[in-house]
Amino acid sequence: MAEGKIEWTRKHLLGLREFSREEIELILDTAKSFAEVNKRSIKKTPVLRGKVVVNMFFEDSTRTRNSFTLASRRLSADVIEFTKKSSALSKGETLLDTARNLEAMGVDLVVIRHNAGGTPKLLSRSIDACVVNAGDGFHEHPTQALLDVYTIREKFGSLDGLKIGIVGDIANSRVARSNVYAMTKLGAEVTLIGPPTLMPPIGDLPVKVSNSFDDVIESLDVVNMLRVQFERLSSNPFPSKREYTRLFGLTEQRMKRAKDNIAVIHPGPMNRGMEIESSVADGANSLILKQVTNGIAVRMAVLFLVSRAPE
Repeated sequence: MAEGKIEWTRKHLLGLREFSREEIELILDTAKSFAEVNKRSIKKTPVLRGKVVVNMFFEDSTRTRNSFTLASRRLSADVIEFTKKSSALSKGETLLDTARNLEAMGVDLVVIRHNAGGTPKLLSRSIDACVVNAGDGFHEHPTQALLDVYTIREKFGSLDGLKIGIVGDIANSRVARSNVYAMTKLGAEVTLIGPPTLMPPIGDLPVKVSNSFDDVIESLDVVNMLRVQFERLSSNPFPSKREYTRLFGLTEQRMKRAKDNIAVIHPGPMNRGMEIESSVADGANSLILKQVTNGIAVRMAVLFLVSRAPE
């Protein structure tokens, strides 16, 4: 779909559940134009000159935070890097008061990552600035899903009819949730793969479920590996790490049974040797570093579009 076929109307990007296929494709098409900017010797465009973006990250992050910072600067915006430790939040100020004070200083866009689901939505109802969700609790991580489907579309041309397996700790993954929404709306057939102890209730999600990686590996066009989020677990959901790797790890042996052109993606950080062997993560089928590159263009597109939304 060509950019401009629909009008962008969303001031915030809080999640992908309510997005239409056309809206997702508009973001991807806009990102494609910004990807060209990132290939120039001078990687700058003036579309957000005079705008101020604040990165409010309440959870540790390397890829997402740096990606948003680069995206903002390549759009010529001014960037404030917010940290809780050096803010009035450490003295008892509320998040909303902090956000309102930042807005009073002229902030136009707020990028927020928070361990409590729904925080970006609460913020969007309380301030006039645009709000972009960079990951909230167990809820969603929409820009990760967008860069994932962008990377898949770049390789295959379309997601229509593709068989995609999302493998690992589904229960604790906001990436998995956002990817299910994005991938299925773009026409892919998604299977969630993992042990029953890491599989949440599926409800009305348009997905299949498998507790056996070996049963489905041969049919997949894309495998989206996830790490086990031990920091979110209150007990061990499987006998041992070795047993998990044997059943759900993307090993060289398992890759021999996969399609020759299968695409391997991972949101990071990776537990090398557990959910994925290093030789696979760094192999010919891996698009993991491509995801990182594409993340900048996708986030440029998101920041650009929400900043242009009608009041």
